[in-house]
Amino acid sequence: MIDLRLLREDPDRVRASQRARGEDVALVDSLLSADERRRSSGVRFDELRAEQRQLGKLIPKAAPDEKAELLARAEQLKADVKAADAERNAADAETQQLLLRLGNLVHPDVPVGGEEDFVTLETHGTIRDFGAEGFEPKDHLELGQLLGAIDVERGAKVSGSRFYFLTGVGALLELALVNAAIAQATEAGFTPMLTPALVRPQSMAGTGFLGQAAQDVYHLDKDDLYLVGTSEVPLAAYHMDEIIDADRLPMRYAGFSPCFRREAGSHGKDTRGIFRVHQFDKVEMFSYVAPEDSQEEHKRLLEWEKQWLTSLELPFRVIDVASADLGASASRKYDCEAWIPTQGKYRELTSTSDCTEFQSRRLQIRVRDGKQIKPLATLNGTLCAVPRTIVAILENHQQADGSVYVPKVLRPYLGGREVLEPVAK
Repeated sequence: MIDLRLLREDPDRVRASQRARGEDVALVDSLLSADERRRSSGVRFDELRAEQRQLGKLIPKAAPDEKAELLARAEQLKADVKAADAERNAADAETQQLLLRLGNLVHPDVPVGGEEDFVTLETHGTIRDFGAEGFEPKDHLELGQLLGAIDVERGAKVSGSRFYFLTGVGALLELALVNAAIAQATEAGFTPMLTPALVRPQSMAGTGFLGQAAQDVYHLDKDDLYLVGTSEVPLAAYHMDEIIDADRLPMRYAGFSPCFRREAGSHGKDTRGIFRVHQFDKVEMFSYVAPEDSQEEHKRLLEWEKQWLTSLELPFRVIDVASADLGASASRKYDCEAWIPTQGKYRELTSTSDCTEFQSRRLQIRVRDGKQIKPLATLNGTLCAVPRTIVAILENHQQADGSVYVPKVLRPYLGGREVLEPVAK
């Protein structure tokens, strides 16, 4: 959530942010009104309580002819205090509810617009010309079947559409990716973490995933627990309700977890293969930093993502994501998109978001800097979303005979293999 003081002092900035997101601008005025009622009812409650306490001191000392009048006033005050308390609590609840619906403030440099209004910042690597090489590229599913690596038919039989098995060298390739990603993160100073896949509502809501993203979240009604769509959720909630000393910052974690997404709004999109699925594994970077350091940390997370994709020898571009495509928590987001040959376009492989103080305010995570206690900043960045990375590796590194070149960074985790060979013709 945003700082209410900022809302009061500069409501036009908040309105502009909502407008850029394509969200309800009227929410800002509703929140200002609720906040005013909350503050005025709080003042009235305090005044009535002060009068009540003062009256309590006068009654024992009052003369008999005055006491009856004072007692009557005391009874009236008791009712008034109760009513003022109820009014204050109702206004506070409404304020908090409206505040939770408000997205983070969009960074002023973010391009305004929808999904296609991003700005390309960089491109890396060379896109292969398969025509010049004399063959038509196969898609990842055909390659995965040749290698004995991907089985979507049995995934659908066992679990339904958008589920899959990684088999043989496919399973080994996932483990190689995860181990190589964790090795890079550990070398960069991240603490490796294996995180819970189920979280309580306050953890999911605190990270901002029960707003516009709620339709993609799996909920276990019987237990009132949520399956996480990313380890960002448990990593953000890891220090919930804590005060952290400033000299411990930055704190960086690299979480490995399964991820579950309903993909409710993506019917008919990317249904072939394993590009868009309901369950996958991911290595996620997460940082806690002082608010004034968040923009520099955001750049560092992006550099670690670029280092990873470069080590996989993939052609990719970096985009500055447009305002309406940020998600509720992010103030700014960079995506790294790898070239997918059979789709003829770049597709998202990694993403990094600066969430500023938005999540820490909701989760009550603060930093102690001398005598000052204030919210800190949180940031997240995908290092390796496994299925999409496998898609990009298979398609970009395929050979004419259906074999696949193994990037050097993965070879130590694949028994020294330089090439993945087909097992079926």
